Amino acid sequence: MTDLPGIVVTGASGRMGRMLTEIVTASERARLVGVLERPGHAWIGQDVGEAMGGAPIGVIVSDDPLEQISQAQAILDFTAPAATVEFAALAAQARCVHVIGTTGLSEEDLSKINAAGRHATIIRAGNMSLGVNLLVQLTKKVAEALDEDYDIEVIEAHHNQKVDAPSGTALMLGQAAADGRGVSLEQNADRGRDGITGARTRGHIGFTAIRGGDIVGEHDVMFATAGERIVLSHIASDRAVFARGALKAALWGQGRKPGEYDMLDVLGLKEN
Repeated sequence: MTDLPGIVVTGASGRMGRMLTEIVTASERARLVGVLERPGHAWIGQDVGEAMGGAPIGVIVSDDPLEQISQAQAILDFTAPAATVEFAALAAQARCVHVIGTTGLSEEDLSKINAAGRHATIIRAGNMSLGVNLLVQLTKKVAEALDEDYDIEVIEAHHNQKVDAPSGTALMLGQAAADGRGVSLEQNADRGRDGITGARTRGHIGFTAIRGGDIVGEHDVMFATAGERIVLSHIASDRAVFARGALKAALWGQGRKPGEYDMLDVLGLKEN
């Protein structure tokens, strides 16, 4: 067992943190060596299994990322931008794999993560599921095939506690559509409409975000023109698909050269 890659899970009490902890604990290809929570959290000092309402598993929740990450071969991180940037710097020091599912990262955050990637193997994606990454590739292909007579709209839905919009996955899909069209997403994105907006701008890529209940994640990419619509769709009904993808990424990253990768690399879907 000690030969298996040691994994640290960050944000252990959150939705994804709990799921990641369960997936790693159950895995026969990795071992859970640490879990992190923010200072002052009620779980600090408790066995994570008991904190989650189950049996003890021998891993104590800590608020010391340096200590935890120094003993790990990989970090699974679905937290917040400021925390993720800190973890990236520590991953660089420890030369371990940093799997990032955090969304809402600013350009400054991404620049710091890029710097960490000179020493750490960083795998970052707005979505870790196989299905979504296939959807990204399909979106790019369809956008390449259709001209601007087809309006592109990305519609996403998530639970009512999600703090960022559009979702990281929606932005991945929008970027894929922009890449397919050969245009800049930043210059061609419509991120919400309100009031008297005027007619839709030809060639723009629209985003709509829905928030409600306990929706895990739903994404549609619609290509609409006069007389027809093409809709590419993905529905996630269980967060385990993201957790399994994150663990797959952590295992894939073992022994890789430092640098930034994404799930297309992990899944062998990246075009040459």
